[in-house]
Amino acid sequence: MKTPLQQTWNLERFFPGGSTSTAFQAFLDTLEKQVAQLTALLNELKAPQAPDAAVLKPALDLLQSIAMKIREADSFVGCLAAENQADKKAIILAGKIKTVSASYASALTVFDQMLTEIPDEVWKQLAASPGLAGIAFPLTERREQAAEKLPPEQEALVNDLAIDGYHGWGEAYNTTVSKFKVLWEEDGKTSELSAGQAANRMHSPDRSVRQRLFKLWEEQWGEHADYCSDALNHLAGFRLKLYERRGWDTIHKEPLSINRMSKETLDAMWGVIERGKDVFVQYLNRKAKLLGIDKLSWYDVDAPVGQGSKHFSYDEGAQLIVEQFRRFSPKMADFSVMAFENGWIEAEDRPGKRPGGFCTSFPIAKETRIFMTYAGTASNVATLAHELGHGYHQHVMNDLPALAQDYAMNVAETASTFAEMVVADAAVKGAATEEERLTLLEDKIQRSVAFYMNIHARFLFETRFYEERAKGIVSVERLNELMVEAQKEGYRDALAEYHPHFWASKLHFYITEVPFYNFPYTFGYMFSAGIYAEALRQGAAFEDKYIAMLRDTGSMTVEELAQKHLGVDLRKPDFWQQAMDLSVEDVKAFMSLTE
Repeated sequence: MKTPLQQTWNLERFFPGGSTSTAFQAFLDTLEKQVAQLTALLNELKAPQAPDAAVLKPALDLLQSIAMKIREADSFVGCLAAENQADKKAIILAGKIKTVSASYASALTVFDQMLTEIPDEVWKQLAASPGLAGIAFPLTERREQAAEKLPPEQEALVNDLAIDGYHGWGEAYNTTVSKFKVLWEEDGKTSELSAGQAANRMHSPDRSVRQRLFKLWEEQWGEHADYCSDALNHLAGFRLKLYERRGWDTIHKEPLSINRMSKETLDAMWGVIERGKDVFVQYLNRKAKLLGIDKLSWYDVDAPVGQGSKHFSYDEGAQLIVEQFRRFSPKMADFSVMAFENGWIEAEDRPGKRPGGFCTSFPIAKETRIFMTYAGTASNVATLAHELGHGYHQHVMNDLPALAQDYAMNVAETASTFAEMVVADAAVKGAATEEERLTLLEDKIQRSVAFYMNIHARFLFETRFYEERAKGIVSVERLNELMVEAQKEGYRDALAEYHPHFWASKLHFYITEVPFYNFPYTFGYMFSAGIYAEALRQGAAFEDKYIAMLRDTGSMTVEELAQKHLGVDLRKPDFWQQAMDLSVEDVKAFMSLTE
């Protein structure tokens, strides 16, 4: 791999000129015209009463072409807004894309209704025909879901009103976050930290730094809390009213449906986690002892232990990732080299960037882009590996029809977490000293704590928040109470201090595309553990099987995916217990090293 590597991405490759790009404006104009064409086409299309797939082909070709263009446009503008929160033109463009997307979604409701009007026997033959076989699963899924929704004209109205209502509140939250600044004094100098920079520094080995920064962090989110509360309450109110009109009786129905996952599977997963938390409480207590305190506070959970914490330059982190990927999958390693060398990654540590990390796809260009703020920690290396796992997932699906590329968040998080696991496990096993091994092992366990305790707390909070929101607006004070109650339960009350305004600081609660942006992470973490165990057993022979599994993620439920590729039943606790056992082994090793 050629070094030094650039740490800023190349977006000019898609549309030169950023948010003022004339090429992008022309692209949006074409997109709007195609949506109008699709709407006209679907208004004339009659449900076939005979198994002739050719009748559906023009509409299917056009709607899949539009889907790819919307993803391309949304990714471009999302990247612009993330790299520079002051780019107001990007925000305006995002609003335009949401308007086009709403028109497209309204057209799809007409298409979906037409699918429900095809006789069952005719549909069965159509789905098995060569023309539709590759997208039969997502089409059948749309057909079944349409039967549970409002009539098309009402769903179209919902989509139109959501632009300035539902999605508008999501954008209002983003605007609030863009104004977030922490005034930080260090070495006699005062600087303004963005949310992303402040979050990175919360991992400082110096507890006084973490403590001081967390106090400022909580204060700042407290000052923004009223705005965040407005956004969260109105997002939830919109969802609850829509679900009521559709006749849906549980807040989990939509997220489970989006993730192609049954409630039995979700309950089995959380059940195993609930029963397995004791060992992680022991770990947290041991960590507190190692840090010289009675009990960890929220800002201590991710703090490094000991002096073995290693700084990885960006090039060193990249090299480590590629080397470990290559041991498992040369194809994944080659993909990562391409991403590093061709400007697909925005990692520079600078002010003005939004917090967090993501990977987004440009399906027409057949490329992805990765966003993060890299500061050289082992956690940063893990995040980079995680996002490259997302990118590789999309890479192996680029030649599939657009509808077959539409995989759910939980399996997306499986691919990313699997990549992260490959790097983390290899790093622990290859540690040069016992102290380095302890540091890397502890970093690995931190992720287990995040998925089993932090994410569980988010799930509990969001579930209970929706229960209260159904009765009326939930105040800032009550949101804080609900958050702390959920954190105490999630962490088995193992902490001395919690994060009341976490509900305000976490972007995931405000994402309008996917409600309950939490449990899919834990699913992905545990599911990937099972895949990793299988990879270790099979060695090099597993690479092509892994690719085959990734390519199926847009074409079956997670239960079907697990049965086909791993031979397991996700609705039973056995699989989840095996995944939990792997995490417990890490804790046992940590406890042994720190006796």
